[in-house]
Amino acid sequence: PEWASYTLGVFLCLECSSIHANLRDTSKVKSTRADKWNDEQVQFMASLGNKAVKAKYEKHVPPFYYRPKPNDCHRVVREQWIRAKYERQEFIFIDRQEPYSAAGYREGVLWKRGRDNGQFLQRKFILSEKEGSLKYFTKFDGKEPKATVKIADINPTFQPVKIGNPNGLQITYLKDFSTRNIFIYHEEGKEIVDWYNAIRAARFHYHKVAFPGSQDADLIQKLSRNYIKEGYMEKTGPRQREGFKKRWCTLDAADRRLMYFKDPLDAFAKGEVFIGHSDHGYSVQEGLPGGTQGYRWQFGITITTPDRGFLFACEKEADQQEWISAFKSIIARSMCPQDYVMEAYFKHKP
Repeated sequence: PEWASYTLGVFLCLECSSIHANLRDTSKVKSTRADKWNDEQVQFMASLGNKAVKAKYEKHVPPFYYRPKPNDCHRVVREQWIRAKYERQEFIFIDRQEPYSAAGYREGVLWKRGRDNGQFLQRKFILSEKEGSLKYFTKFDGKEPKATVKIADINPTFQPVKIGNPNGLQITYLKDFSTRNIFIYHEEGKEIVDWYNAIRAARFHYHKVAFPGSQDADLIQKLSRNYIKEGYMEKTGPRQREGFKKRWCTLDAADRRLMYFKDPLDAFAKGEVFIGHSDHGYSVQEGLPGGTQGYRWQFGITITTPDRGFLFACEKEADQQEWISAFKSIIARSMCPQDYVMEAYFKHKP
């Protein structure tokens, strides 16, 4: 590492060092190569190091609390993790942690994107572990929620670029087996990350009940997930005679579903494709069938299911190969009982 906090005794990557540089009362940062170090600073670093610092500052991290990993999280998540760890010392002193750790309840006001007009308006949100739901209200004093989402069906994922806000959070859930998206943000990074971890806490406790005897490490994998691949592709209709239309596509590896939208911020998917196992007649091939017409992008993908084929086209070959690799990783994975339930629904979907 080329950076270090000489007041905490920890070595840092470039991105983390830029965050530590803003913690002026907590962390002092130097380059390990370009800056001068005195003997006292060198001895301090040698006496501690990342392993010892981690043992001290991460002593009481709740199992549901999201721990950033290299290249898998956005800056707001990484920054709030660092502030919680070093500035607020929440994982040394348990009483400094947010009350969602024990209370299972959170209420507050968030900016939510309107489904029809696309405007962000303030809405009251209530997360209740006891009721097993996340609700939002159009009126702050309203008694009836505009929508109620089951904790069992929810997936929060940070989408700052898509939403156009560094604190943008996407809430995805199943409504009658169809995908519904809610896009929210808060001006304060801490607040939106607290909501994110509150949802993870509620889901963790739900899964503890739903899967008794399971190890925490297994349950943590179920709390939230990033999508394996997102981006634009062109798609044609079921008769494969219509012209190809540009669609925003999202691949959820955990639920084995490819969802496609007219716009990245659409509330509802225009359609979904279940991606099963190769033993059940699912496959993906590079290219399009001979005679296919109406596409502009040259790098085709054909997804075959037991019922029909789906044709897509990518603008760049690199995108095509990434999509095909992602599809193959799902097709090669064995199906679980919940997957068979989802597959049956797709076959009989009205």
